[in-house]
Amino acid sequence: MQAVSEKFDLHFSLHPEKAPVINGENGISQKAEGQGRASHYISLTRLATTGSVTVNGNSFSVSGLAWMDHEFFTHQLTPEQAGWDWMSLQLDDHSELMLFHIRRKDGSIDPFSAGTYVDAQGHTVHLRESDSVLQPLGETWKSPASGASYPLHWKISIAKLGIELEARTPLPSQELAGDSHIAPTYWEGAIMLTGNCFGAAVAGSGYLEMTGYAKATAAPIQFVGPAVA
Repeated sequence: MQAVSEKFDLHFSLHPEKAPVINGENGISQKAEGQGRASHYISLTRLATTGSVTVNGNSFSVSGLAWMDHEFFTHQLTPEQAGWDWMSLQLDDHSELMLFHIRRKDGSIDPFSAGTYVDAQGHTVHLRESDSVLQPLGETWKSPASGASYPLHWKISIAKLGIELEARTPLPSQELAGDSHIAPTYWEGAIMLTGNCFGAAVAGSGYLEMTGYAKATAAPIQFVGPAVA
């Protein structure tokens, strides 16, 4: 994978350590009531990554873990849905977790919120909204660009898997500001994790995406091609 700009270059080689994960049930990740309100959603949750980053002419060798999502759909949100909070988490016990909560305009969490747990061997467990708690704990960051306030401290609990985590970000200012339906304003960036899994202490890192805080994400948009997260 390569990316080249005036200020920086990225050159990475990525190798999957686990098989692809198909999120949802029977290959379908349902997002709302009704036929067609769903996606096909595939994840590569643990990619061993090596390469280089060049910034202002200075090159640095880097290594770490990456995550790749590919999701394609013909539907975004219903008129009752305001936005979502989505996390992809890599833990140091070699497990991974994807969770999303869809927020409704009345303040409730949509029952079609879901997730996937991937154990160290690559086996998956589908998670329904009732299986997990994804709760902001009060710390927020207010964007000077949009005026939106984003929660930056989260509690993640999955009782049936013995998972209790807290997530924080090392960089509050990770908002991407847009002014159209195709490019909305949202927060997307790195988070760090601490907590317990099956009674053992774990740590990790991940990615958090939050939409609908500047204004409700527009409903529904029809896409003619695949969307890649």
